[in-house]
Amino acid sequence: MVRKFDFLVIGSGIAGMSFALKVAHKGKVALICKSGLEEANTYFAQGGVASVTNLLVDNFDKHIEDTMIAGDWISNRAAVEKVVREAPAQIEELIKWGVDFDKNEKGEFDLHREGGHSEFRILHHKDNTGAEIQDSLIKAVQRHPNITVIENQFAIEILTQHHLGVTVTRQTPDIKCYGAYILDPKTGKVDTYLAKVTLMATGGVGAVYKTTTNPLVATGDGIAMVYRAKGTVKDMEFVQFHPTALYHPGDRPSFLITEAMRGYGGVLRTMDGKEFMQKYDPRLSLAPRDIVARAIDNEMKNRGDDHVYLDVTHKDPEETKKHFPNIYEKCLSLGIDITKDYIPVAPAAHYLCGGILVDLDGQSSIERLYAVGECSCTGLHGGNRLASNSLIEAVVYADAAAKHSLQVIDQYSYNEDIPEWNDEGTRSPEEMVLITQSIKEVNQIMSTYVGIVRSDLRLKRAWDRLDIIYEETESLFKRSVASREICELRNMVNVGYLIMRQAMERKESRGLHYTIDYPHVKK
Repeated sequence: MVRKFDFLVIGSGIAGMSFALKVAHKGKVALICKSGLEEANTYFAQGGVASVTNLLVDNFDKHIEDTMIAGDWISNRAAVEKVVREAPAQIEELIKWGVDFDKNEKGEFDLHREGGHSEFRILHHKDNTGAEIQDSLIKAVQRHPNITVIENQFAIEILTQHHLGVTVTRQTPDIKCYGAYILDPKTGKVDTYLAKVTLMATGGVGAVYKTTTNPLVATGDGIAMVYRAKGTVKDMEFVQFHPTALYHPGDRPSFLITEAMRGYGGVLRTMDGKEFMQKYDPRLSLAPRDIVARAIDNEMKNRGDDHVYLDVTHKDPEETKKHFPNIYEKCLSLGIDITKDYIPVAPAAHYLCGGILVDLDGQSSIERLYAVGECSCTGLHGGNRLASNSLIEAVVYADAAAKHSLQVIDQYSYNEDIPEWNDEGTRSPEEMVLITQSIKEVNQIMSTYVGIVRSDLRLKRAWDRLDIIYEETESLFKRSVASREICELRNMVNVGYLIMRQAMERKESRGLHYTIDYPHVKK
């Protein structure tokens, strides 16, 4: 079946939904969700949204400087200035859509401070800011008559001239996107969605790793689709590992212990109760995430431990419960009272700083295709994301992409020549075990060889192992009918390859990319 929409939005987090709300007055919008509307990284973001709001002590220059320092000076300064300066207006917009940020007795925003920030500037809603934003946007989207929410659908690939028989390479100067092939996993049917403008907002890649704080839908689908369509993908080596995910074997995804807990005074300790951050950084437990994650990784490896501890037992118990109600409840359900007991934590894959390369308008290298949110590489994060900069980046760039696409959409028409999906000669995969086993192998390879600490030898080993899985997966894909499982595996292999290859190309330790073969930071 062929369906036509003015705007096709693939992904339902803060990026996809805020874009949809900003363009829906102009035309029909299809919002494609891989599972339910809630199942997005946004929902799990506990910390908050960074924005300069208290002008008595804070200013744009400080936020810009903090972001550049965290990104190890390889952030795109124009992108940093754009996000920081446009943040306050987008905060107002979020509030208009119903987001309720916490305030103090005076009625001012109750601002938190997180690692790498020189001032208190994190707006939050208790310790579940992402869920508050996601819920508010879901209500706004569901109320809008021009937005069609299509849940439990899987985008397989974007449509370009390639589907018209034209040879498209990475050197082709004018690749255009005409929509996407979308699979309904229930029926196995693949529909053709034609669009004048397509937005990729598919989130991150955490599920490529064995332990992650991301929902397991984060298999890098958008990035893999754009890469296969010969679009430009950049900075994939910069994968941020959250230093403090709750250590509870068997939980996937891992429950996040927000960085705000270290800002609140939490102290990291080894399993014998000793503090250790003084060995690594004068900022102790409030050092930026990459330094903390490497320190924890090093302590665990040196001591042969599975985790370290985060200690807030010295803080006022009632205050702790008030600030972190969800973390308190979750830990209590596992028999850990955080007001009396240390919290077992270990690093987990958390956020991708790279992705589909976009300009200041959110446009990718493929015409009519925009990318926003974690799947995009705006240049804001550079080598490492500053805490709580990602949610605000998503809304600022959704706004930029909306403004740009609204200016140009009248110049575009549907490409009616795109053929419908052809799966003649394919059959159902012989055994699902082939796919599930390959996914486990990809997780194992990425966590062991392309994790927090890397080396040339580890990366070469990852390359050799992934290459075998790639050949097997492509062969299986060509002879099988499309299924969500085979497509996700294919995307995970593509994304794993991109992280590994771009890590091999960076012959230095920089930001989140740390290699024992090039330990000296070049400034």
